[in-house]
Amino acid sequence: MSEFYNLDEIDKSSLISLNIVISTSVKIGKGVKVGSNVILSGDSEIADNVEIGNNSHIENSKIMTGVKIKSSYIEDSVIYENSTIGPFAHIRAKSEVGRNCRVGNFVEIKNSILGDNSKCAHLSYVGDASIGENCNIGCGVVFCNYNGEKKSRTIVGDNVFIGSNANIIAPIEIHNQAYIAAGSTINKDIGENQFAIARNRQENKENFTNPYIKNKIK
Repeated sequence: MSEFYNLDEIDKSSLISLNIVISTSVKIGKGVKVGSNVILSGDSEIADNVEIGNNSHIENSKIMTGVKIKSSYIEDSVIYENSTIGPFAHIRAKSEVGRNCRVGNFVEIKNSILGDNSKCAHLSYVGDASIGENCNIGCGVVFCNYNGEKKSRTIVGDNVFIGSNANIIAPIEIHNQAYIAAGSTINKDIGENQFAIARNRQENKENFTNPYIKNKIK
Protein backbone atom coordinates (compact mmCIF):
# COMPACT_ATOMS: atom_id res chain seq x y z
CA MET A 1 0.00 0.00 0.00
CA SER A 2 1.10 3.57 -0.65
CA GLU A 3 2.19 5.65 2.31
CA PHE A 4 0.72 9.11 1.84
CA TYR A 5 2.09 12.38 3.14
CA ASN A 6 -0.31 15.25 3.77
CA LEU A 7 1.13 18.36 2.12
CA ASP A 8 -0.67 20.54 4.69
CA GLU A 9 1.39 18.99 7.46
CA ILE A 10 4.65 17.79 5.94
CA ASP A 11 7.84 19.71 6.56
CA LYS A 12 8.80 21.04 3.14
CA SER A 13 12.47 20.39 3.91
CA SER A 14 11.73 16.65 3.94
CA LEU A 15 10.40 16.56 0.37
CA ILE A 16 13.85 15.83 -1.03
CA SER A 17 14.33 12.78 1.18
CA LEU A 18 10.97 11.45 0.00
CA ASN A 19 11.83 12.13 -3.65
CA ILE A 20 8.86 14.48 -4.00
CA VAL A 21 9.39 17.29 -6.51
CA ILE A 22 6.93 20.19 -6.69
CA SER A 23 7.57 23.07 -9.06
CA THR A 24 7.00 26.56 -7.69
CA SER A 25 4.43 27.15 -10.45
CA VAL A 26 2.12 24.37 -9.18
CA LYS A 27 -1.03 25.37 -7.26
CA ILE A 28 -2.11 22.98 -4.52
CA GLY A 29 -5.35 22.92 -2.52
CA LYS A 30 -6.05 21.67 0.99
CA GLY A 31 -5.89 18.08 2.17
CA VAL A 32 -3.72 16.91 -0.73
CA LYS A 33 -1.84 13.68 -0.03
CA VAL A 34 1.11 12.38 -2.04
CA GLY A 35 3.32 9.32 -2.01
CA SER A 36 7.04 9.12 -2.63
CA ASN A 37 8.68 9.59 -6.04
CA VAL A 38 5.98 12.04 -7.12
CA ILE A 39 6.62 14.91 -9.55
CA LEU A 40 4.21 17.84 -9.87
CA SER A 41 5.42 20.19 -12.58
CA GLY A 42 4.55 22.99 -14.98
CA ASP A 43 1.30 24.90 -14.64
CA SER A 44 -0.50 22.12 -12.79
CA GLU A 45 -3.37 22.75 -10.39
CA ILE A 46 -4.20 20.21 -7.70
CA ALA A 47 -7.57 20.78 -6.00
CA ASP A 48 -8.63 19.81 -2.48
CA ASN A 49 -8.53 16.25 -1.11
CA VAL A 50 -6.62 14.73 -4.01
CA GLU A 51 -4.52 11.60 -3.47
CA ILE A 52 -1.47 11.09 -5.68
CA GLY A 53 0.19 7.73 -5.20
CA ASN A 54 3.82 6.68 -5.51
CA ASN A 55 5.69 7.16 -8.78
CA SER A 56 3.15 9.53 -10.34
CA HIS A 57 4.04 12.47 -12.59
CA ILE A 58 1.59 15.29 -13.27
CA GLU A 59 2.59 17.95 -15.77
CA ASN A 60 0.61 21.01 -16.91
CA SER A 61 -2.65 19.41 -15.79
CA LYS A 62 -5.68 20.20 -13.64
CA ILE A 63 -6.70 17.61 -11.07
CA MET A 64 -10.09 18.35 -9.51
CA THR A 65 -11.43 17.63 -6.01
CA GLY A 66 -11.40 14.08 -4.70
CA VAL A 67 -9.43 12.51 -7.56
CA LYS A 68 -7.24 9.49 -6.74
CA ILE A 69 -4.19 8.79 -8.87
CA LYS A 70 -2.10 5.63 -8.58
CA SER A 71 1.35 5.45 -10.18
CA SER A 72 0.35 7.24 -13.38
CA TYR A 73 1.55 9.92 -15.80
CA ILE A 74 -0.79 12.79 -16.68
CA GLU A 75 0.21 15.57 -19.06
CA ASP A 76 -1.64 18.60 -20.44
CA SER A 77 -5.01 17.19 -19.38
CA VAL A 78 -7.92 17.66 -16.97
CA ILE A 79 -9.23 15.07 -14.52
CA TYR A 80 -12.61 16.03 -13.06
CA GLU A 81 -14.05 15.35 -9.62
CA ASN A 82 -13.89 11.98 -7.84
CA SER A 83 -12.37 10.00 -10.68
CA THR A 84 -9.71 7.33 -10.19
CA ILE A 85 -6.67 6.95 -12.42
CA GLY A 86 -4.28 4.00 -12.58
CA PRO A 87 -2.24 2.25 -11.63
CA PHE A 88 0.07 2.67 -14.62
CA ALA A 89 -2.24 4.81 -16.76
CA HIS A 90 -1.00 7.42 -19.23
CA ILE A 91 -3.25 10.42 -19.86
CA ARG A 92 -1.74 12.34 -22.76
CA ALA A 93 -2.17 15.84 -24.12
CA LYS A 94 -5.58 17.44 -24.65
CA SER A 95 -7.54 14.80 -22.76
CA GLU A 96 -10.42 15.24 -20.33
CA VAL A 97 -11.62 12.58 -17.90
CA GLY A 98 -15.08 13.35 -16.52
CA ARG A 99 -16.54 13.04 -13.04
CA ASN A 100 -16.70 9.67 -11.27
CA CYS A 101 -14.77 7.92 -14.01
CA ARG A 102 -12.42 5.00 -13.73
CA VAL A 103 -9.31 4.77 -15.87
CA GLY A 104 -7.53 1.58 -14.89
CA ASN A 105 -4.18 -0.09 -15.25
CA PHE A 106 -2.24 0.19 -18.51
CA VAL A 107 -4.78 2.46 -20.20
CA GLU A 108 -3.56 5.18 -22.54
CA ILE A 109 -5.80 8.13 -23.42
CA LYS A 110 -4.75 10.73 -25.99
CA ASN A 111 -6.60 13.82 -27.22
CA SER A 112 -9.87 12.34 -26.00
CA ILE A 113 -12.85 13.05 -23.77
CA LEU A 114 -14.26 10.45 -21.38
CA GLY A 115 -17.72 11.47 -20.17
CA ASP A 116 -19.00 11.36 -16.60
CA ASN A 117 -19.41 7.92 -14.98
CA SER A 118 -17.63 6.12 -17.82
CA LYS A 119 -15.07 3.37 -17.31
CA CYS A 120 -12.03 2.14 -19.16
CA ALA A 121 -10.68 -0.37 -16.69
CA HIS A 122 -7.58 -1.93 -18.27
CA LEU A 123 -5.27 -2.52 -21.21
CA SER A 124 -6.91 -0.18 -23.73
CA TYR A 125 -5.92 2.66 -26.05
CA VAL A 126 -8.32 5.58 -26.53
CA GLY A 127 -7.00 7.99 -29.15
CA ASP A 128 -8.82 10.95 -30.73
CA ALA A 129 -12.22 9.99 -29.34
CA SER A 130 -15.17 11.72 -27.70
CA ILE A 131 -16.92 9.26 -25.40
CA GLY A 132 -20.22 10.05 -23.70
CA GLU A 133 -21.53 9.36 -20.21
CA ASN A 134 -22.07 5.97 -18.55
CA CYS A 135 -20.00 4.07 -21.12
CA ASN A 136 -17.99 0.91 -20.59
CA ILE A 137 -14.80 0.35 -22.57
CA GLY A 138 -13.77 -3.29 -22.21
CA CYS A 139 -10.33 -4.80 -21.77
CA GLY A 140 -8.05 -4.59 -24.80
CA VAL A 141 -10.18 -2.14 -26.80
CA VAL A 142 -8.22 -0.13 -29.37
CA PHE A 143 -9.44 3.05 -31.00
CA CYS A 144 -7.69 2.82 -34.36
CA ASN A 145 -7.20 6.49 -35.13
CA TYR A 146 -4.28 6.52 -37.60
CA ASN A 147 -4.26 5.15 -41.14
CA GLY A 148 -0.62 5.93 -41.84
CA GLU A 149 -1.38 9.35 -43.27
CA LYS A 150 -3.76 11.18 -40.92
CA LYS A 151 -5.54 10.91 -37.58
CA SER A 152 -9.33 10.51 -37.52
CA ARG A 153 -11.84 10.89 -34.71
CA THR A 154 -14.39 8.55 -33.13
CA ILE A 155 -17.64 9.81 -31.60
CA VAL A 156 -19.31 7.61 -28.97
CA GLY A 157 -22.69 8.48 -27.43
CA ASP A 158 -24.03 7.82 -23.95
CA ASN A 159 -24.64 4.40 -22.34
CA VAL A 160 -22.52 2.55 -24.90
CA PHE A 161 -20.98 -0.84 -24.10
CA ILE A 162 -17.84 -1.83 -26.02
CA GLY A 163 -16.86 -5.43 -25.40
CA SER A 164 -13.33 -6.64 -24.77
CA ASN A 165 -10.77 -6.82 -27.57
CA ALA A 166 -12.81 -4.70 -29.99
CA ASN A 167 -11.16 -2.53 -32.63
CA ILE A 168 -12.88 0.76 -33.43
CA ILE A 169 -11.66 2.08 -36.80
CA ALA A 170 -12.04 5.85 -37.18
CA PRO A 171 -13.67 7.92 -38.50
CA ILE A 172 -16.85 6.43 -37.05
CA GLU A 173 -19.84 7.34 -34.90
CA ILE A 174 -21.40 5.05 -32.31
CA HIS A 175 -24.77 6.30 -31.09
CA ASN A 176 -26.48 6.10 -27.69
CA GLN A 177 -27.20 2.70 -26.12
CA ALA A 178 -25.21 0.81 -28.76
CA TYR A 179 -23.64 -2.52 -27.79
CA ILE A 180 -20.52 -3.94 -29.44
CA ALA A 181 -19.76 -7.64 -29.05
CA ALA A 182 -16.35 -8.67 -27.76
CA GLY A 183 -13.75 -9.39 -30.42
CA SER A 184 -15.41 -7.25 -33.09
CA THR A 185 -13.66 -4.98 -35.57
CA ILE A 186 -16.00 -2.07 -36.24
CA ASN A 187 -15.62 0.13 -39.34
CA LYS A 188 -19.20 1.34 -39.89
CA ASP A 189 -21.42 3.67 -37.88
CA ILE A 190 -23.68 2.05 -35.28
CA GLY A 191 -27.16 3.47 -34.70
CA GLU A 192 -28.97 4.04 -31.43
CA ASN A 193 -29.91 0.83 -29.59
CA GLN A 194 -28.16 -1.31 -32.20
CA PHE A 195 -26.11 -4.42 -31.45
CA ALA A 196 -22.95 -4.79 -33.54
CA ILE A 197 -21.00 -8.00 -34.00
CA ALA A 198 -18.18 -8.31 -36.54
CA ARG A 199 -16.17 -11.51 -36.26
CA ASN A 200 -15.83 -14.82 -38.11
CA ARG A 201 -17.92 -17.77 -37.01
CA GLN A 202 -15.95 -20.28 -34.91
CA GLU A 203 -15.27 -23.70 -36.42
CA ASN A 204 -13.89 -26.64 -34.43
CA LYS A 205 -12.02 -29.21 -36.55
CA GLU A 206 -12.28 -32.85 -35.50
CA ASN A 207 -9.32 -35.21 -34.97
CA PHE A 208 -6.72 -32.44 -35.14
CA THR A 209 -3.11 -33.27 -34.30
CA ASN A 210 -0.70 -30.43 -33.61
CA PRO A 211 2.73 -31.40 -35.01
CA TYR A 212 4.48 -28.84 -32.82
CA ILE A 213 3.54 -30.56 -29.58
CA LYS A 214 3.83 -34.14 -30.82
CA ASN A 215 5.50 -36.44 -28.30
CA LYS A 216 5.60 -33.67 -25.68
CA ILE A 217 2.41 -34.65 -23.89
CA LYS A 218 2.61 -37.84 -21.86
